[in-house]
Amino acid sequence: MEQLSFFGDAGQSKGLPTDLLDYSAAVFTTEESHALLQIFMDTIAWEQRTITMYGKCMPTPRLTAWYGDAGKNYAYSGSKFNPFPWTPKLLEVKKRIEPIAGVTFNSVLLNYYRNGNDSVAWHSDNETELGLHPIIASVSFGQVRSFDIRHKQNHAEKYSIRLENGSLLLMQGNLQQHWEHRIAKSAVAMQPRINLTFRIIT
Repeated sequence: MEQLSFFGDAGQSKGLPTDLLDYSAAVFTTEESHALLQIFMDTIAWEQRTITMYGKCMPTPRLTAWYGDAGKNYAYSGSKFNPFPWTPKLLEVKKRIEPIAGVTFNSVLLNYYRNGNDSVAWHSDNETELGLHPIIASVSFGQVRSFDIRHKQNHAEKYSIRLENGSLLLMQGNLQQHWEHRIAKSAVAMQPRINLTFRIIT
């Protein structure tokens, strides 16, 4: 399958497989999104972790934080997370998106992309504690960044989505089993972006 053109209506590629990815623009208003971006930049307990990729230990090219219900621990790429307790603003975002997702989340991984050099490499969120077909709700505040997916068995089969300020992307179905996703580095100057990925730890 050829790569589909950038970008269709509401920031997503034409023909995006909606059984795997469901994109909603402007779930939060511009004013709400700018305010939440600043609050999360200032109040979240950000860390730069060391992860193992391709057999090497390296600092993550972004800042991260893990919040959620007590005991909902998470581990990936050799890094283990114990949750900080929910903040009022995180609960506010959680309450807004759960009716759309149709599930109740018990944790959230936050990523802070400070500029265009910050990124996340190709990966799948297929850790055991997420279950077989996890529903993950990805909320974006700040700079628009491109979210790429590709099929694990055929890298030519790929799509991209512009994750806009205040948007919600639901990852679902067998996406994590058969596809990888990333936020690539950008040679173009980028402003800060904060991404909240709400999850259910089983």
